[in-house]
Amino acid sequence: MAKIRPSKGAPYARILGVGGYRPTRVVPNEVILETIDSSDEWIRSRSGIETRHWAGPEETVAAMAVEASGKAVADAGIDAEQIGAVVVSTVSHFSQTPAVATEIADKLGTNKAAAFDISAGCAGFGYGLTLAKGMVVEGSAEYVLVIGVERLSDLTDLEDRATAFLFGDGAGAVVVGPAQEPAIGPTVWGSEGDKSGTIKQTVPWDRFRIGDLAELPLDSAGNVKFPAITQEGQAVFRWAVFEMAKVAQQALDAAGISADDLDVFIPHQANVRIIDSMVKTLKLPEHVTVARDIRTTGNTSAASIPLAMERLLATGEAKSGDTALVIGFGAGLVYAATVVTLP
Repeated sequence: MAKIRPSKGAPYARILGVGGYRPTRVVPNEVILETIDSSDEWIRSRSGIETRHWAGPEETVAAMAVEASGKAVADAGIDAEQIGAVVVSTVSHFSQTPAVATEIADKLGTNKAAAFDISAGCAGFGYGLTLAKGMVVEGSAEYVLVIGVERLSDLTDLEDRATAFLFGDGAGAVVVGPAQEPAIGPTVWGSEGDKSGTIKQTVPWDRFRIGDLAELPLDSAGNVKFPAITQEGQAVFRWAVFEMAKVAQQALDAAGISADDLDVFIPHQANVRIIDSMVKTLKLPEHVTVARDIRTTGNTSAASIPLAMERLLATGEAKSGDTALVIGFGAGLVYAATVVTLP
């Protein structure tokens, strides 16, 4: 019987660099109020959101990802040709095939890196980070580019009072590479498919085939609405507050540290009230810096954690070498949490 030679990679993996891209257009709550019956005070009190970024025609999913990735590669101090794999988490790239990751890999000049997309909603960055760590340690790639990118303005129903104010666009990326000591902890992840209906697309794409347009939702002008993201807000809020704090604690336990050992907490930027509730439940000490990038960026799904990480480092609120707990959670319902050393 032939023996397969074992793979050989790095002893450990770590995040080496981070980059972000926010579209140039900044959209205040006043713009959202043009199409829903609400108020700036209500939006801020319910979500914490003051502004968000919406992409223009040239700021495609691929274009934003390339911008963020170029910054991450430079921050990591490597050349794009050294990237062995590109993992992109997105739900807003509208071509079923090919994967947008292949276009991004080519435009970055990665020299034929493996490239693929994953669909894990707001937990997508955590899923990608876990895959990247495995590739580096297993030896299938020395450096892996993990990207979270969304154009959620394309999937927002501006007449839906429950969701119109939530979503923003942007891209965040990190480079994962070899390390001599642990710098990405064990991932606690999973799914609860029995709750998949709480966050979903309003109608599937195949309903738009010719002759199958009956009973599709209409906008105020009588036009068929484009598919959008909808959610049962209270159910999602309860799940995130009560269940995700448990997952976050499990990630701390798996990494062998306590809340007192943390420097930074970077949760998915879904809602300030969810973030604040998790901080309270986890009993995070006052010295822990908490990302609240949602105030000016909105909910960017898979992009929210790397964008928040990039901003904390850029502003000096966090520094290289800090120990951070990251957790993403969303449609599926899916989740992923881990402890990392910041680049």
